[in-house]
Amino acid sequence: MTNISFMGANLVAQQLDWSMTEGWMQGDDAANAYYEPIATFEERFQAFVDLVADAGFDALDVWTAQLNWTWATPAHLEAAQRVLSKSGMTVNSYAGGFGDTPAEFKAACNVAAAIGAPILGGGTSLLTSDRKSLVDILKASGRLLAIENHPEHKSAQDVIDEIGTDGEGLIGTAVDTGWWGTNGVDAAQAIRELGQHVMYIHMKDIREAGAHETCALGEGIVPITDCLSALSEIGYTGPMAIEHEPEHSNPVQDVILSKKLLLGWLGELRNGTPFTTAGGTS
Repeated sequence: MTNISFMGANLVAQQLDWSMTEGWMQGDDAANAYYEPIATFEERFQAFVDLVADAGFDALDVWTAQLNWTWATPAHLEAAQRVLSKSGMTVNSYAGGFGDTPAEFKAACNVAAAIGAPILGGGTSLLTSDRKSLVDILKASGRLLAIENHPEHKSAQDVIDEIGTDGEGLIGTAVDTGWWGTNGVDAAQAIRELGQHVMYIHMKDIREAGAHETCALGEGIVPITDCLSALSEIGYTGPMAIEHEPEHSNPVQDVILSKKLLLGWLGELRNGTPFTTAGGTS
């Protein structure tokens, strides 16, 4: 069965009582402020993991705001390890931004290693400023960097160019289907073009192109089932995260529904039967 995880960043508005009125960084800052104090970290990180388990997931993605390499001490890492070990939860990835210097990127890789996340899904400016150090740090830490496409990526080729040819197999992409939709790009076609570079999937749907209002899978414009077909075509059998980050509501029930739908579509794909609900434009 495909490993499907709950993306920690789904909870970006949680510390704002599900009313994020000033954009992403308002939620990011609030989450960092909530999780950073070591006196309360273990209890609060435990509550996050419990929420994921109660939603029916046995895998998650730790968002940097929940355990940030900028403030994580050995005590934070030990506490996170205790929580994760006790829960039996698989950590599919460490998600976010990973700094601008070798020292910062190394700190991010150290956090990922400590929590057992094989993939860092996000980005770092070292991709353009110091690729040698980037690759050396990935090799030393045993991690992979999966570049998440964001607004600046207008085509699959933009991501392929950023991945380059000198990453020694350690650099690929975490396909964010929702951001492709926001940019007016067919996410399924992008997957086909990215091919062997696909390291991870952020399965996300959005209401309309040109904006980034996320929704449950199948309720928006992203051709989710065609994305699954594309992943099958390129031979991708790895894990995927469900990502849904509303600014003004609790996403948990939508994420639970999305997992149910996703498992159903994957079963139909394996059995060669028509998709019951296509989603998007597929």
